[in-house]
Amino acid sequence: MAVILRKLMHIGGLPDGLRAEAEAEGILFLAEYVPVTRRFAGSIPGTRSAGSIASYAGSVVLTNYRALATMSTLPKLAGRCVDQPWSAPQLGAAQAEFSATGLTVQADLAGIDRRCHGQLSLHYKTSIPAEVLMRLPRRTLAFDVGLDYVSRAVGVPYHP
Repeated sequence: MAVILRKLMHIGGLPDGLRAEAEAEGILFLAEYVPVTRRFAGSIPGTRSAGSIASYAGSVVLTNYRALATMSTLPKLAGRCVDQPWSAPQLGAAQAEFSATGLTVQADLAGIDRRCHGQLSLHYKTSIPAEVLMRLPRRTLAFDVGLDYVSRAVGVPYHP
């Protein structure tokens, strides 16, 4: 029932602009309306938690050029959680891993901002076929994110 409702309301679908970009890059894998589990334990400006879990919906797109993942809470509005070229330097406090069970993103909050501590994780629950995984240039990515990224994922307003 939840998947039908997400599809009807277009929560977790890939926005048209990103779809056009991905198609131009050559889509290797696309999954929309994917359940996303967000786990947060720690503190950031505006909130702290001993451990909270929330459910969202999103999309995972793997192209010849990059990995892209979005997360939605509102119809036809999706924020980018991963948007990283395969060839980018592998540096940063966020780590993404692609496996047969989906995409997992882990962020060390202390590495993002000195006012933060703890962990943030996102798990995109979708089956990625072995043939697709073998075609990927790499199965892990490391990248930098800002405090605004963490604030959006946790659901608190970001104030620079």
